[in-house]
Amino acid sequence: MSAEAVDNPVYYEQLEDMEDDFEQVDLEILRIQDKMTRDLYAKRQKIISQIPNFWPLVFEHAPPEIDEYIQPTDAAVIVSALKNISVERFELPNGHPRSISIKFEFSENEYFENTTLEKKFWWRHAKDGWEGLVSEPVEINWKADKDLTNGLLGLAKKIYEDDKAGKGDENTEAKKELIKKLDDTSLETVSFFNFFGFRGRYISEEESREAAKVAEEKRKARKEGKEVDEEKMEEDDEDEDDGEYEFEIFPNGDDVALALAEDLYPEAIRYFQDGQELAALSEMDFEDDEDEEMGDDEMGDDDDENPSKKRKA
Repeated sequence: MSAEAVDNPVYYEQLEDMEDDFEQVDLEILRIQDKMTRDLYAKRQKIISQIPNFWPLVFEHAPPEIDEYIQPTDAAVIVSALKNISVERFELPNGHPRSISIKFEFSENEYFENTTLEKKFWWRHAKDGWEGLVSEPVEINWKADKDLTNGLLGLAKKIYEDDKAGKGDENTEAKKELIKKLDDTSLETVSFFNFFGFRGRYISEEESREAAKVAEEKRKARKEGKEVDEEKMEEDDEDEDDGEYEFEIFPNGDDVALALAEDLYPEAIRYFQDGQELAALSEMDFEDDEDEEMGDDEMGDDDDENPSKKRKA
């Protein structure tokens, strides 16, 4: 292929259109898959609800994208109190199939009062072309001196509410305190429960709908060979932020949400079976070690009783 062909903007536009076409196919597959698997997941839930510690064992063998954020104290809560996880593409059948709700159900525990923690993620479009998951901080009712997020979650929720109330440009006390806490916090020690504070870009449903409409009109015009007023669209994009949010307490929250919804949840049976197999192997190794120790003790007793036996052998 010549350099001229690579640099030709027509080819870029055609490739962009092809990407859009593939995206539409992926979305349709998600819609069909959701419709076909809902009853299966309900049936699976009835079965695993009878298996003690199913979800804690699944989490114990979670993929690295999730496991790296689970601190020892988080693991203790999950092992002792996690009862169930469910994932729902809550905007279907008419909304966007990439919007997801992840619900965690807990039994009584020493850390928080909530029995259910539900985190919703909306798929949003921005005028600058960005697409992705956005969310709202979820409040956790921590028991006294048991806040695993060290106050970060409460501050994130307060700041989000201030922003919705039109105080986004103000340097509030909550923002000052959160920045200070973040400066003193190591990402390696951030609790998994910070996940419930993820928010991403602030894009309303109305803004997303308008941006998606503009993008679709642009795509349609390009396919029909019509001129697209790129300058006007660039003007519309000038006020958009760059997608970075300085008060984020769990920057990779969208990635973890996808790992939960598209890996851990659908593959839960496999992770559970892997956990059982590893537990069985560990038990066998422990029994073998015990047998070896007993054998060594018996040999030691024989040597004591017949000290010349080993020398003659």
